[in-house]
Amino acid sequence: MNIQWYPGHMTKARRMMQEDIKLIDIVIELLDARIPYSSKNPDIDELAKNKYRLVIFNKADLADPERISLWEKYYIDKGFYVLKMDSRASKGPKSVTNAVKNICKDKIERDRRRGILNRPVRAMIVGIPNVGKSTFINSYAGKACAKVGNKPGVTKGKQWIRINKELELLDTPGILWPKFEDQQVGINLAITGSINDEILLTEELSIKLIDYLKINYCNNLVDRYKISGDMSSLDILIEIAKVRHCEKKGGEPDIEKASAILIDDLRSGRLGRISLEVPQ
Repeated sequence: MNIQWYPGHMTKARRMMQEDIKLIDIVIELLDARIPYSSKNPDIDELAKNKYRLVIFNKADLADPERISLWEKYYIDKGFYVLKMDSRASKGPKSVTNAVKNICKDKIERDRRRGILNRPVRAMIVGIPNVGKSTFINSYAGKACAKVGNKPGVTKGKQWIRINKELELLDTPGILWPKFEDQQVGINLAITGSINDEILLTEELSIKLIDYLKINYCNNLVDRYKISGDMSSLDILIEIAKVRHCEKKGGEPDIEKASAILIDDLRSGRLGRISLEVPQ
């Protein structure tokens, strides 16, 4: 299963970020809390070098709390300031202002000494497609500033959003990187919805997901679908089709439909709080 997805607008978006980075004080990078390694674009570290950094584990309500704690330590040890949140919760993004002021305090103090008062800190919001940037911005700003969708590629251009007199945000389109060296990264991105579903083989993806869940979250599978975990991954998928009454004409189990149900249950949290990776 070879997953690669890098549409043309991402090349343009990356070029645009390179041009705009000189205007920025701090880069706020949203990661998917379920896949904090796979959702971290390695290009961002190069683009954002010499800038203040804040990493936000978004969708933390969907991830395994114990694994979130492991990932927090992992990124803090690497020198990042880390927050975790669910951007859909109204109080979630409000902690960002204090974090930004704390991270940028030296810069704010330098401005004050130079007599530069009331200049807002400028932050660039970056992240992979469908990580929740637009939801985060709208929740933070308290109004609909950014277009929101549950699929990748909704934000096409950049826009400045003034949060308050202390902070301005530059929203950017979600970008991936041209080649996944580790195919597990591509699989994790596909399972969580950061790659366009139209190019994916849903049945293969579901088998990979079940392989993982059987080892790490077998009870979630058993409880959700009222099935036995002591079967092959394909047999489990067939059982899900039966339990969910997914049938083709003639009564044959509709594996494709069952696969879509499984992946949607994972993405929505109906399968429980699940993380797909741990720090190595």
